[in-house]
Amino acid sequence: MRVVAKRYQSPINYRLREIPVKQIKIWKDAQARKLDREGIAELARSIKNEGLQNPPMVQKESKNSYLLMSGQRRLAALKRLGAKKIPVLLLTQSTKYDLENAKAASVIENLHRNKMNTKDMTSACVFLTESVGKNKAAQSLGISQQTLKKYLGFAAVPNKLKEYVPKQLSRDDATRLYQIIPNISKAVRIAEKIIPLDQRLRKQYLHTLARRPKSSHPKLLKIAKAGLLQQKVTLELNKSNARKLQSLAARNDMQVVEMADKIMSGYLKRK
Repeated sequence: MRVVAKRYQSPINYRLREIPVKQIKIWKDAQARKLDREGIAELARSIKNEGLQNPPMVQKESKNSYLLMSGQRRLAALKRLGAKKIPVLLLTQSTKYDLENAKAASVIENLHRNKMNTKDMTSACVFLTESVGKNKAAQSLGISQQTLKKYLGFAAVPNKLKEYVPKQLSRDDATRLYQIIPNISKAVRIAEKIIPLDQRLRKQYLHTLARRPKSSHPKLLKIAKAGLLQQKVTLELNKSNARKLQSLAARNDMQVVEMADKIMSGYLKRK
């Protein structure tokens, strides 16, 4: 039997075969997430009652060894049922993957079939990026480059920027900087300028940089310093003073908060 399917943006040819379960290999780094026991038990019951509707996909590695491309949960369920031999969709020689792309395809298959938490998604993004590169990883997952970077976090930071960690920059600072400025040369230049800043000012600088990525360093530094000075202060007034403030604000056609700010600013200037 020969079947042709459209998957992973290119035609894939495979044939239906029956092979021993023990000959199917699952590489640890290609598993997109841990399999929950309850889900596997339920799937096993379904296969037992209704049969296997969609066999796992494999490709031949050697004479008695096959790499699992998709169907990790189905394989686990069949093992739970005690199957010795199982039907599989065996990729033909013309459409088989090389090892790294095979692993990537397996991860992508799992990602599209399962809901993943952030930690698992991050692990999968790191694996795909190392296997097929950032562009292809983002495209395969159906996410933007920026979203991919957020999942990758510090793992996505280039080595030139990582060299500053942890002695001169924190992991968070390096990650944040690269997410804002993906151009590594420019990111390194900015890193060298913010290293002398204390942690609070550096954090405010990066916050300002995210909003104004095209601004000059002196301007960013000025805005960041001003941002640190703008602290919110809560004043508790008794009923009498609260009424006086409200009345004063009304006479000056101002909001109460604006009036309080004006009074406080005037007081501080006189001091």
